[in-house]
Amino acid sequence: MSGLVYLAGPITGLTFDGAQDWRDFVTPRLLPATGLSPLRGKEYLRQIGELSGHGDEYKHLGCLSTPRGVMTRDHFDATRCDVILANLSGAKAVSTGTVMEIAWGFQARIPIVAVMEGKGNPHEHMMINEALGYRVETLDEAIHVVRMILNLGAEK
Repeated sequence: MSGLVYLAGPITGLTFDGAQDWRDFVTPRLLPATGLSPLRGKEYLRQIGELSGHGDEYKHLGCLSTPRGVMTRDHFDATRCDVILANLSGAKAVSTGTVMEIAWGFQARIPIVAVMEGKGNPHEHMMINEALGYRVETLDEAIHVVRMILNLGAEK
């Protein structure tokens, strides 16, 4: 088994592509591990524009997009993966969903690699900082750390 990597990060306030772009960048760089995006199978959200945290504007589009559906799959992924890669870089506000995913991962003793600026990130909080196993400032560094945790060797 090569490993499952849950790709946590802000979605609220972003478009589908704005939230998915970094995940599309990271996923092939983690091969042969599998990147698990919370947006997989939800390409229909492109038509919505800016995505909200309550989901009222898209919950009618399918059971994966209902509040219960989002919570169920994200919890499943964040507690069954081998590593969580949380991209918090550039966040404008605290991502409640990502904070929950970090807490679930911490509770499940899953290594968490977070991308955050050196200072000024709204997620800067003692409890978040203590839950993170690894904190780096770039996606490239995060990819390297994840590959080393999973014993995949350096990126090719």
